[in-house]
Amino acid sequence: MGASMQSKGRVGKAGGRSRAYRPMSEINVTPFVDVMLVLLVVFMITAPLLTAGVDINLPRSDANPITDEDNKPLEVSITDKGVIYIGETEVQRDRLVNLLTAMTNNDPDRRIFIRADQTLNYGNVMDILGTLNKAGFRKVALLSNPAK
Repeated sequence: MGASMQSKGRVGKAGGRSRAYRPMSEINVTPFVDVMLVLLVVFMITAPLLTAGVDINLPRSDANPITDEDNKPLEVSITDKGVIYIGETEVQRDRLVNLLTAMTNNDPDRRIFIRADQTLNYGNVMDILGTLNKAGFRKVALLSNPAK
């Protein structure tokens, strides 16, 4: 914070000038702006890295984006090697339905997103999709990147 003294000249009785000083406070916003710009840059760099924990090469699609009906949909990711993740936790294929049922509190209307690598065999993705459908999950969606 800075302060400056502002002078206001007055003519005294003897015809000479006397000066009366009064303080004028000012706020120096330059350090504040510097900190805010640094924080902006940090958040712009880190925000794209927080989208998903498992690196998946999604295929491109012309489909419309999914609306966010649920605040927290579950994400099932399948890597190019066929490894299955729920969120960032690796799970075995035979435990997938049991874990999803426990996580959703047996709610078949809970939204589940499947993120599968584009190099993965189509049959592997359909096998997981069929398993989730057979378990009673009704709101399962496949995720993709927007087409260019």
